[in-house]
Amino acid sequence: MRISLKNFIVPSIPLAVFLVVACCSLWGVSFSAGHYSPIPISDNTFAEILQSIFKPDTVISKLISLAFTLLNAFLIAQINNRFTIIRIRTFLPVFIFLILMGSWSQTHTINGSQISLSLFIVSLFYFFNMSRNGKATEEAFMGTLIIAVSSLLIRQLIFLIPVCWIGFMIFQSFSLRTFLASLFGLLTPWIIYISINYYYYFGSTLNLKQFFDFHFDFSFQISTFTLPELIYSALISIVMIIALAGMFSITNRDAIHTRNKLNFLLLLLVVFSLMIIVFRNHYFMFLPFIAAIYAMLISHPLTLKQNIFYGILFVIFCILNIAFIISKFIFY
Repeated sequence: MRISLKNFIVPSIPLAVFLVVACCSLWGVSFSAGHYSPIPISDNTFAEILQSIFKPDTVISKLISLAFTLLNAFLIAQINNRFTIIRIRTFLPVFIFLILMGSWSQTHTINGSQISLSLFIVSLFYFFNMSRNGKATEEAFMGTLIIAVSSLLIRQLIFLIPVCWIGFMIFQSFSLRTFLASLFGLLTPWIIYISINYYYYFGSTLNLKQFFDFHFDFSFQISTFTLPELIYSALISIVMIIALAGMFSITNRDAIHTRNKLNFLLLLLVVFSLMIIVFRNHYFMFLPFIAAIYAMLISHPLTLKQNIFYGILFVIFCILNIAFIISKFIFY
């Protein structure tokens, strides 16, 4: 029997609504399993305010987290349609992102990461507009400015700025103009933030060290994760590797600017994966970013190579996530 993804790629409106509702239900079921990583209390002023407003144990915080998940899914659809990362319109990036976010209950209580992901996707809109334009100073400034703002919530995101400079090179838009514009974009929010804090702490000792404490932790231990998490991570990574092989086998049919965007997304996926290792105690904060990039990359071959092999791969992906949710009720 042939497994077709056509109805998932271009679903009817009723089917699309049903799939979104099904993913939201999956989100609720996974959330009820009750396995969460502890959220560290940040000494960051903005993060403290956010944590005081959106307390993890409140209903409104959970609903806001779900709302931001749906918003980010919408932004993913828009960036794909705007820049044709996949040559045809497809619902798969949205569906896969919602499945991942529904399955990863660690992400259901961290509104700061959800907000930062929204800002990150908006910054991609600016960066993707820089293709072969060494004078794209506005895009370079705004893109890095938005990432710098998001780093006020998750300070580790500041390390994405050098990755963005590599992205400028990939897009063939790196120049002294774009570099300086991005540098000003990086510094502006932090100068304002430190200035406000200096005024707030005026008359007392201002501890500048706290602004640049990124909580490095290189003692990565497998024992940190449960057996189901390790098995799931390994299998979901294998699915990604197979999908990437399929993606690169057909990228020669894509335009150069599309290939550049896919390469940049792959670079970001590697960087966020490394961040999980380097910032082990805060790894769950980067999961929404990985889910968004994972969804865009894996959807490329699943959409453009509609054969029985990739149909089976998609079914395996869905079964893995459902099995992972079920395992939470058994092992936790």
